[in-house]
Amino acid sequence: MEYDQLAQRVRAFRKLKGYTQQELAERLGVSVAVLGSLERGTRRPDPKLLERISSTLGISYEELTAESSR
Repeated sequence: MEYDQLAQRVRAFRKLKGYTQQELAERLGVSVAVLGSLERGTRRPDPKLLERISSTLGISYEELTAESSR
């Protein structure tokens, strides 16, 4: 999966669940800068962080990391 596609999915699911970056970052135990760079696609995502994001957002890891339909 391309980082920019993953970044868009993280941002979209976060907004869909009603979290601000600050709220989600606090729940994940990371800084807003880390979450922001992940959502911009400028940070290589750590699989463990992606697992925590999917769990916190109440979605499966596969749903978060699934490639977009072409």
